[in-house]
Amino acid sequence: MDRLEHATALDGLAGHLRSMVRAVPLGRGRDVLHGRWLGHPVHPLMVQVPIGTWFSAALLDTLPGQRRAASALIGAGLAAALPAAVAGWTDWAELQRRQMRVGLVHAVANATGAGLYAGSLIARARSRTALGKTLGFAGLAAVGLGGAIGGHLAYRQASGANHAESVPDLIGPGWHTVAEVSGLPVAEPVRQYINDIAVLVVREAGDRVHVLADTCSHMGGPLSRGTLDGDCVRCPWHGSLFRLNDGWNVQGPATAPQPAFDVRITDGHVEARLRGPQAKDSTSPTSGEA
Repeated sequence: MDRLEHATALDGLAGHLRSMVRAVPLGRGRDVLHGRWLGHPVHPLMVQVPIGTWFSAALLDTLPGQRRAASALIGAGLAAALPAAVAGWTDWAELQRRQMRVGLVHAVANATGAGLYAGSLIARARSRTALGKTLGFAGLAAVGLGGAIGGHLAYRQASGANHAESVPDLIGPGWHTVAEVSGLPVAEPVRQYINDIAVLVVREAGDRVHVLADTCSHMGGPLSRGTLDGDCVRCPWHGSLFRLNDGWNVQGPATAPQPAFDVRITDGHVEARLRGPQAKDSTSPTSGEA
């Protein structure tokens, strides 16, 4: 898997496919496929149906008199695999280069599995039961390999993870001095630090100041290098849009909001405090203070 991550030979194909996926006019449906409405990627949830039905079909193939039931499960899995694949490709097009290489092989393995299951269903319809079972077991092996590669993508490479999740545990409770108001440019995102943790600071006219975690929840992009878009900031890496007032992810591919801070100005200095339930959670023994 480490060699696959560094397989630069895949970059040309990956770049071409990414352009094709991004060119599809999905509109707001793109955020639906990313899972912004759910709060985390929807693709891992959707793949449970084909995996579950195909595994169940394999189990029925070991029992007598279950040919029709196994065929029905295979068909259901094939029907569910298409929307799951669409969601997966939508997420894949917004990954980093090394993740995209692994994701390509993950997709090929799953597509191979789906193709084998389609062949299995055709063979069963033609009463070639033995061939149908053989293709079904081969399909399950291919999908299992694809799942293992997907696990590497998710857990080793942190694809789909919230990259700002640790911020509340690292900031600590209470008010923290961020910067002098006079030293902050107006209407320009800048990076400052709280306890060595980077935060995005935006000063508006009238000395209203917003503070968010600087690390984008999607893939860790620096929001302080992004652009302001009305009352939001857009990540420079993949275009996620976050509301300055509360960190809400207005537009994906980010599925999680940014940690946001309450702000006050004391003696010409901007002070920030982590906002909401996260601030209370940061005092728990699991935050590293015990």
